[in-house]
Amino acid sequence: MDVNDSNEMPLTATPSTGRVRSGKARMENLTPEERKELGRKAAAARWANTGIDRAGAQVHTTNHGGALNLGPTVIACAVLPGEIRVISERALVKAFGGKRGGAHWRRKTAGLDGANLPIVLSAGNLQQFIDDELREGLQERYVYQVKKSGALANGIRAELLPKICDVYLKARDAGMLARGQHDMAIAADILVRSLAQVGIIALVDEATGFQSERDRNSLQAFLAKLIGKELAKWERRFPQDYYRAIFRLKGWDFDETSTKRPMQMAKITADIIYDRLGPGVLDELRAKNPVDQSGRRKAKHHQWLTPDVGHPVLSRHIDRTMFLADASKTWPEFYDGLGRVAPSLKLSGSFDFGPDKE
Repeated sequence: MDVNDSNEMPLTATPSTGRVRSGKARMENLTPEERKELGRKAAAARWANTGIDRAGAQVHTTNHGGALNLGPTVIACAVLPGEIRVISERALVKAFGGKRGGAHWRRKTAGLDGANLPIVLSAGNLQQFIDDELREGLQERYVYQVKKSGALANGIRAELLPKICDVYLKARDAGMLARGQHDMAIAADILVRSLAQVGIIALVDEATGFQSERDRNSLQAFLAKLIGKELAKWERRFPQDYYRAIFRLKGWDFDETSTKRPMQMAKITADIIYDRLGPGVLDELRAKNPVDQSGRRKAKHHQWLTPDVGHPVLSRHIDRTMFLADASKTWPEFYDGLGRVAPSLKLSGSFDFGPDKE
């Protein structure tokens, strides 16, 4: 059918706008490599919007992306949902000075051993140095959307990086490196030496900003084990000897027949007991057990502690505190000793000596 028989405007009749002209001019000024990279990013962005990549794999999104600075090497990394730490396979290849060569594609086409591994490990002479754990771990790739550019990246688990480097070092020690792999072995050696300074997990968490969220998640998990959701029935948790020891160090008269305590006693217990059970414990207990309109708390803090974890932790710390108190002659001596063996775990710099029931 002739184009003029169509209801569509002929291509030659399309108006040439300034936007189109400027776009063509920009493309003409790009190098072939720059045009290829621009096309790759545009395609990746289109696939990312669908939630799957062109191979049908799930595309993960993340708010935690960054770069590992390992000596002269920089490797992009991310933390994906489920706290999966990954490094960019593309960045890994660049870090080793590798590239996609014809030999790799021939191995991939022929389905040879190592063809599905990262390019830096696909060479046949390296296969004998790849153990089952590494080979299995590298079978799974994590496609994710890079936070800043929106492009897609293939990720491999970050904790596999030292083992990848070790493959080259083992091949070098065995005299099995092929021509062109000696520089890659040097790169592996540099990476291993850099990683020896700090664990890869900590590096990724710091580089991506996930460290603070990880700490918050860990804190919440800890508090959930220590502090329950329901108020337990009251039982005596603080023995008379605890009060007797504190009264002696403070120079107060102790009446064995009375349950009345100085108001300062609640502040002391909050400080030397609950604030030292774990980070955030005292704040969480105060939130669970707030002060009412009369200025008192409806329950005692220990009634919110879990019976399987919270109560044993409390009991051990009370025993330790009593031992130090009995071994001390003065309050300052006791308090200094407690600070060394059980330091304060306040999350903030200030301390609120509000009314607390021990």
